Amino acid sequence: MVIIMDATTAARRPLLTRDKSFYKTVVRLMTAIIFQNLISYSVNMADNIMLGMYSQNALSGAATVNQIQFMVQQLTLAVGDSIVVIGGQYWGKKKSAEIRLLTFYALAIGIIFAAGVFIWTCFFPAGVLSIFTENADYIAEGAKYLKLICFTYPLYIISTILLSSLRSVETVHLALKVSLVSLLVNIGINYLLIFGKLGFPELGIFGAAVGTLVSRILELVIILFYIIFIDKKLKLFCLNGIKYSKSLLFDFLRVLWPSALSNFLWSVATPIQTSVLGHLEDDAIAANSVATTIYQYVKIIAIGEASASAVIIGKTIGENPDDDTIIKDYSRTLQILYIIFGIILGFALFFLRIPFLSLYDLSDNALRIADGMLIVLSFAMVGMSYQMPASVGIVKGGGDVKFIMYMNMISTWGIVMPLTFISAYVLHMPAVFIVAVLNSDQVFKCLPVAIHCNRYKWIKRIAK
Repeated sequence: MVIIMDATTAARRPLLTRDKSFYKTVVRLMTAIIFQNLISYSVNMADNIMLGMYSQNALSGAATVNQIQFMVQQLTLAVGDSIVVIGGQYWGKKKSAEIRLLTFYALAIGIIFAAGVFIWTCFFPAGVLSIFTENADYIAEGAKYLKLICFTYPLYIISTILLSSLRSVETVHLALKVSLVSLLVNIGINYLLIFGKLGFPELGIFGAAVGTLVSRILELVIILFYIIFIDKKLKLFCLNGIKYSKSLLFDFLRVLWPSALSNFLWSVATPIQTSVLGHLEDDAIAANSVATTIYQYVKIIAIGEASASAVIIGKTIGENPDDDTIIKDYSRTLQILYIIFGIILGFALFFLRIPFLSLYDLSDNALRIADGMLIVLSFAMVGMSYQMPASVGIVKGGGDVKFIMYMNMISTWGIVMPLTFISAYVLHMPAVFIVAVLNSDQVFKCLPVAIHCNRYKWIKRIAK
C-alpha cells in the first residue's frame, strides 16, 4: 500500500529510515504512553469489578455516570491533542515560550469548560443522568456517585492539559508514574470504603467516588510539583518571553475546533451504538461486554502508537522548516510499523480469545457469541492498528485536523450508524453481524487514510 502510493520517493529513499535515533524515540515514547494508558484503563476496570462485587445497581449507576466522564474525556483530549499538534512543532524549533503561552490558552479554555460541566452535574444530577437511563434505581445510585465525581472533572481537565503540554516536549514518563500512583490509591480506598474493611464505614458507590476524587487530587498535586520544581523543558511558570499573541491563539482555535467537534460526535455515537446492542438478548449483551473489554486492552497499544507518532511528526516538522524528506521517511516507516503491529495484534487477539473467555463465567450461548465477536474484532484490529495511528498520529500530528473530522463524520454518521440501525431494527441480524457492522469503518477507512497519508498534503507548518 505504502509502496504503491509513494513509488517515486521509495525508489530514491530506503523503505525504512536508517536513523537509529528515530527508533529509540519511538520505543521510548510508545512504551511510556502504552503503559500509562494500560494503567489508566485498569483504574476504570478496578472500579467496575469492585462495584460489580458490591451490587448490580451500584455498578450500573457508576456506568451511567461514566458516560458523562467519557464525553468530558473526549472534549478534554481534543484540547490536549491540539497542544501536541502545535506545541510539538514549536518544540522542534526549540521555542518553549510559545508552548507556555499555548498552555495558558488551553488552560483558560479548559477551566471555562470545567466550570460548565461542574455546574451542570453538581446542581442537576438527576436531570443529567436521566439523559442516559430511565431506571430510577440506577439514577439514585448514580446521583450518589455524581455528588463527588462532579468535583473530579475540573481536576481531570487541568491535569490532562498539563500532561499534554509536557508530552509536546517529549516528557512522557510523568504520566506513567502519575497513573500508577492513581491506580494504587484508587484500589486501596475502594477496598476500604466500598466494602467497609479495616474498621472503615461501608459506603458502597459513594466510597468509590471518594477513591476517584482523592486520586484526581493526588494526580494534580504530583503534576504541579513536577512542573514547579523538577521540569527543565517546559518551564511553565517562567514568564520570560511570554506576551499575548493573537495569531497563536487563532492557530490554536483553528486546530481545536475540528478536533473538538470530531471527538464530541464520537462521544455521542458511542453510547448510541451501545444502546443498539443493549436491545439484544441478555447473552448478546454479556458477550459484547466481555469481548469489548478484551478488545479495548489490545487497542491501547495502537493508541500509544498514535500518541507517540503525533509527538515525533510534530517535532520533525518544526525541526525541518524547508525540507520534507525526513518527514516523509518517518511517515513511511511509521506506516510500515503500524501494519506489522496490526497483524501481530490481530493474530494475538484471535489465538488468545479462548484463554481470555475461559476467565469468565458465561453461559454456553454467551460464550459462543463472544467468540464470534472476538473473531470479528481480530480482523478489525488489523485495520484499526493502521488507520487510527496513521490518521491521528501522522495526519493530525502533522497539522491536518480537518481531514480526520470529515472522515469520521462521513464514516460514522453517514455509513456505520445507518447500516447498524438497519441491521438491528429492520433486518434483525444476529449480534455478531451487528458488531461487524459497527467496526467495519476500522477496515474501510484504511484506503482513504493511506491515500491521504502518502500524498503528504497533511504537512502543515503551523509554528511561526
